[in-house]
Amino acid sequence: MSEAATPSPAGAPAVPAPGAGPEPSSTSGAASSSLTVGYAAMLEQFTPTEAVELTALSEQHGFSGCMAGDHFAPWVPQQGQAASIWPVLTAVGERTRGDFGSGVVAPGWRWHPAVVAQASATLAAMYPGRHWLGVGAGEALNEHVVAPYWPEGGERSARMFEAVDLMKKLFDASLAGKDVKFQGTWYRHETTRLWTMPEQPPEVLVATAGPLNAKRAGRSADGLITVGAPLEKISGLFERFDAGAREAGKDPSTMPKVLQLHLSWAPTDEEALRNALVEWPNGGMKFPKADIRSPHDFAAMAQMVREEDFEGRMVISSDPDVHRAAIQRHVDLGFDRVYLHNVGRNQREWVEVFGREVLPALHR
Repeated sequence: MSEAATPSPAGAPAVPAPGAGPEPSSTSGAASSSLTVGYAAMLEQFTPTEAVELTALSEQHGFSGCMAGDHFAPWVPQQGQAASIWPVLTAVGERTRGDFGSGVVAPGWRWHPAVVAQASATLAAMYPGRHWLGVGAGEALNEHVVAPYWPEGGERSARMFEAVDLMKKLFDASLAGKDVKFQGTWYRHETTRLWTMPEQPPEVLVATAGPLNAKRAGRSADGLITVGAPLEKISGLFERFDAGAREAGKDPSTMPKVLQLHLSWAPTDEEALRNALVEWPNGGMKFPKADIRSPHDFAAMAQMVREEDFEGRMVISSDPDVHRAAIQRHVDLGFDRVYLHNVGRNQREWVEVFGREVLPALHR
């Protein structure tokens, strides 16, 4: 898609071509060219319109790319939102120039995998080379609303990988101009193809924090998504992912390793801590959360979250350099894409400060 500006009447500013978005600010910084640092748009916290505006603003200050999650409900009522991901990603595609994708969507519950594949292929056709598809095993908070029952983690993972297999086979057959039929343990579709396809299918990235799924992701997917965690745990995930990729005859060094990193920055440490406790208490919950069904249940559990519960899970500081060092430690492990989420409502101030003081200092 052309990034040239559309001609405007004399004296008027140039209008970006559709999908091109505004020109990034000349005063904002950016990470080194081999590293992408993007904005994690929290549809649990912000209206869809504001989430798109914040993503566009972040690009003007040196961020590149957007990750957004597919939530049917927020984690806690305080967060207050849960917009549908597909129209938001479309608007992000129109307003920005960077990559964008789902971080994540759970195919197989509210969305049949074939429908997810169609939506993702459409975005990739509209915005060539920019869209990727991040998938996960799902959480009861979002998926139980239509699930006939909620299985244990092992079955949820098996369903996710079967969905990945279905979608990738559908992508490959459609690109070849062929129909394909799928009959799996949990999912099926009749003989069909995706009639709208990009020249290259979207990357399918699997989100996981566990070693077994990491290895299987290396075999089955195009890349890996994970969240901030102790560095030794992430190193172990990478080892398993790389081993799975090699087993499938792939070169893991060419496969994306993507990080979603939650943090809390504010002008004072006290405000940063308050934002974490009020706006993102789920970040301090050290127990598995995939089986909890209601934001109100999460809110009750949030009453027990204390400052020390965030230790090792999320950096809380008013010092941009503390955040820079934490991000750099993750980058040094081998991530090539990082999407940052500041948990407070102070998004515009944070974007400006990090664009000026943090992003220019990050490197691979």
